Amino acid sequence: MTNLTTDILAKTIWGEARGEPLAGQEAVAMVILNRVAFSRKRGGKYWWGNDIAGVCQKPRQFSCWNTDDPNYRKLLRVNDSDPVYAACKRIAGRAAAGLLEDKTCGATHYHARNVCPRWSIGKIPCAEIGSHVFYNDIEESKR
Repeated sequence: MTNLTTDILAKTIWGEARGEPLAGQEAVAMVILNRVAFSRKRGGKYWWGNDIAGVCQKPRQFSCWNTDDPNYRKLLRVNDSDPVYAACKRIAGRAAAGLLEDKTCGATHYHARNVCPRWSIGKIPCAEIGSHVFYNDIEESKR
């Protein structure tokens, strides 16, 4: 994994889960890796991307990358002097090396507990970690 890819993964973890405990941050990393694996099983042509950077930065998928999200400007400025970001970089490195246990049970989707996105209605969560709810049964052609 390139330094740029590690940085994008770390920034996504930081942007989505910086207030979460370690398990919650690792869970976000696993969702991204699960999406990459999902796409590659389908020939690498799934709509949300087939590599870490493509999955993380697909528009409207991870809110921290949305230019209208309040976190976006913070995300662009964060660096290694932020201890939480430095920890997210370590998680990103372990994730890319295949050293994280998937406690999300193969989840490709999640949301914060305090929201109920349309795609989650009628679905049964496969895991709840920190303040996020995870799903591994979301079939969609494109959101």
